[in-house]
Amino acid sequence: MMDEDTPALFELRQAVPPATYGLGEVEELDLGSTHAPGHSDDLSEGEPPQSEELALWEEATPRARRATRVWADLTHERSLFDRGARLVAGVDEVGRGALAGPVAVGVCVVDPTTQLPPVGLTDSKELSHEARALLVPMIQGWAVASAVGLATPEEIDECGIVGALRLAGQRALGEIMQRLGPVDTVLLDGSHNWLSEPVQDLFDAVTSDQQTIDGYEEPRVVTRVKADLACASVAGASILAKEHRDAIMRELDHDFPHYGWVTNKGYASSGHTYALTTRGPTPHHRMSWRLPGVDADAAVNGEA
Repeated sequence: MMDEDTPALFELRQAVPPATYGLGEVEELDLGSTHAPGHSDDLSEGEPPQSEELALWEEATPRARRATRVWADLTHERSLFDRGARLVAGVDEVGRGALAGPVAVGVCVVDPTTQLPPVGLTDSKELSHEARALLVPMIQGWAVASAVGLATPEEIDECGIVGALRLAGQRALGEIMQRLGPVDTVLLDGSHNWLSEPVQDLFDAVTSDQQTIDGYEEPRVVTRVKADLACASVAGASILAKEHRDAIMRELDHDFPHYGWVTNKGYASSGHTYALTTRGPTPHHRMSWRLPGVDADAAVNGEA
């Protein structure tokens, strides 16, 4: 699997499918305008530019050109508020398919009073590191609350990737709920609800060892495919999670430079695979996985 970063700021690698729940047609972004696609009704015609973040974005994107793009907005979140939601937490994960390092789950909470999101929010994989780094403080200042939860490689080996995602997501939400109180609705990217505890049968109830997360209360979960492209809260969560996890992998690279984590972030690049074949796994690898070039039985038994 290749590294998720892209070479140009705010460059979409593929066409974005149109969103439902009221998100308008894809518009052409004019770099000289303060209007974000989908938000033209929120600013009066002829209003002078007031978006400081857009100016920063333009300064950070000298290669940007007029192109057909769509940025995430709050259309779907507002539909949830119309149906009675009080706090909506956009949730997205990063690192599910990596061979090494933790899995990270970002959470970005909005409420009915939340203003327009920063210009340029979209799936983190569609943005360069420079663009994401620029957006992180904007997202943190814009959202009602935000957090990133982690699950370690050891927890991935013990719980499986879905259980580890659940653990990381509940940790992030628990941190937020200790500050805000219960978050009633989660907007989760994808089609599978990995956040909620699975329904247990009698045998599971006797044998399972479920962790208790301080502050966490099970919310209602709404899933949406490509929510990280269309929904600002989920796009924000995706960006926060990726930048947080990428920083961890760059730090781990100092101690294990041969695996190329500063660039591949723990994914299966050719350099990472070669290092696994010649040097074996590190304590930061997911030992229960079928690691390229590593004998599976030896890795599980700590003999690789």
